[in-house]
Amino acid sequence: MCGFNLVMFHCFVQAQETAQLEEQLQGWREVILAGDRVLRWEKPWFPGALIGATTMVFLLIYYLDPSVLTGLSCTVMLLCLADYFVPTLALKVFGSNKWTTEQQQRFHEICNNLVKSERRVVGWWKRLCSLKEEKPKVYFASVISGLLAVAWIGQQVHNLFLTYLIAFQFPVKMFSNAPPGGQQWL
Repeated sequence: MCGFNLVMFHCFVQAQETAQLEEQLQGWREVILAGDRVLRWEKPWFPGALIGATTMVFLLIYYLDPSVLTGLSCTVMLLCLADYFVPTLALKVFGSNKWTTEQQQRFHEICNNLVKSERRVVGWWKRLCSLKEEKPKVYFASVISGLLAVAWIGQQVHNLFLTYLIAFQFPVKMFSNAPPGGQQWL
């Protein structure tokens, strides 16, 4: 009985976190749904457009070769501009009166998946911290060997190209099983 109550508590907390995230992303909901459709490859030309846009961004970064500070500053500046303008422009472009229950359900699923992902990362971090406390030698050996492997890979492969490859792993891993009506490319 106690296990059932614990599961119900976690479901309640997750539902609260999802509702809170939905409220925070209210101005972005149309843009999030459009991005979701692109990442789910609902049209046959979406993968090519996604690869082309990502390649153009990385070629621009390669061509401009900004310093780390300049790149970080420009990235944060673009995020701030998007945070300011997107909610305002989304209302004008998409219109809020066209919001359907199907769109609301998909938006809820996306927010729920984001909350689950956050919980997985936090859970992974807590397991790593508990490993450090319970088995410090295993923790030390695992972290050092993992970081050595990453450092060796970073030394062998250009960092921008490595970031480019990692950027494609996110949508491929996340959306390798196409939804109903979506394209299967893998």
